[in-house]
Amino acid sequence: MTASLDRFRASVSADMPRVREELAALVAFRSVADDASVAGDNRDAADWVRRALVDAGIPDVDLHETSDGSLAVIGRRPAREGAPTVLLYSHYDVQPAGPESAWASDPFTLTERDGRWYGRGAADCKGNLVMHLAALRAVGESPVGVVVVCEGSEETGTGGLEHLVAERPDLVAADAVVIADAGNVAVGEPTVTTSLRGMAIVRVDVETLGGAVHSGMYGGPAPDALVALIGMLATLHDDAGNTTIDGVDASGTWSGADYPEDRFRADAGVLDGVGLAGDGSIADRLWARPSVTVMGMDCPPVVGSAAAVVPRASARLGLRVPPGADADAVRDALIAHLRARVPWSARITVAEEAVGQPFAARTDGPAYAALTESLQEVYGREVAVAGQGGSIPLCTALQEALPDAEIVLMGVEEPLCRIHAPNESVDPSEIENLAVAEALFLERVVRASDRG
Repeated sequence: MTASLDRFRASVSADMPRVREELAALVAFRSVADDASVAGDNRDAADWVRRALVDAGIPDVDLHETSDGSLAVIGRRPAREGAPTVLLYSHYDVQPAGPESAWASDPFTLTERDGRWYGRGAADCKGNLVMHLAALRAVGESPVGVVVVCEGSEETGTGGLEHLVAERPDLVAADAVVIADAGNVAVGEPTVTTSLRGMAIVRVDVETLGGAVHSGMYGGPAPDALVALIGMLATLHDDAGNTTIDGVDASGTWSGADYPEDRFRADAGVLDGVGLAGDGSIADRLWARPSVTVMGMDCPPVVGSAAAVVPRASARLGLRVPPGADADAVRDALIAHLRARVPWSARITVAEEAVGQPFAARTDGPAYAALTESLQEVYGREVAVAGQGGSIPLCTALQEALPDAEIVLMGVEEPLCRIHAPNESVDPSEIENLAVAEALFLERVVRASDRG
């Protein structure tokens, strides 16, 4: 494959100025899916993707409105007789930027600093989208069939694309799927992701009083809703920080690539002298075990707080569920655990929000072999096998719709990208190398089918 590798390297390298221009155009769209104030940006971003795919050689591209109101961009180039079809996935919606004061540059203007490109969505997932475009241009005319799916509400977890896939599996019919919404364990270290934790989100509301009362006159016997909520949440972890939900196993182990503690501390920005939560290896805790995060809390703010007993308090909890467990069952166990620990017979209401099942990829098929071989050839080193603590519910939906298809995950989102955080960035060398690897994979997977 050396000749093909050299050809694809030259093509993608020459294409990188265009890739940067495309990413700059995409980053400029404030495509936060659940923000009604930027609905126009979401539609414009979807239309930009449609036109870009046509320009990259995908002739039949349509916008599909999904059940959550978002637009999915789906394009298809038919395979020649006997050749396989590969689905390439990414998403154009992004997380909110948050306070712009936390950014060193405008989050919606692609900005280069120290060799990296900064902007909201530069890595997650617009960087993966332009990687697909570069790979398609490098491959050009090819026997392999290609389906490209670009989602518009991945970050919200509202399931629009999953519902569309369930209703119209014909739109995504393929023999192999490349989900470009993951990344290498570090820049320059090729990685395939074989495991995703599932997720569930619940909101917990606690009420104890008809209204706030003076803490001097009533504090003590008056039940404090915030104290009740804090006490309930505290039971979700032991003193070491391990997750402790009644009836939920939290002892799983990871058999793939290690995640060194010093690297994790640096990647996560753990402050000097602060310990890590839980026991076992980092990979065990991150990829093979459940976790619970308090995503947000409604209670009186410190500034302006009064000497009063709090009558009501709320929390939004994010649950991550490892492969082998059912997200609905673990969510129900979490709710039951909290209900069993409500003090003073306080009133509790639990609202179930988004849920997505965990995912485990097949690693014994020709597409997996073709991708790992391509990555190894491009990077010149062994490919690591990693999990991902985050969730991509579409993987499970595709697994159900395409039971015979292989699903493999890779992408540009290495730890330094700081996805979902201020100053998100991407290393352009990752876009370049992965575009070359994907082009090589698209050629190699056809040869693998010929041999079959």
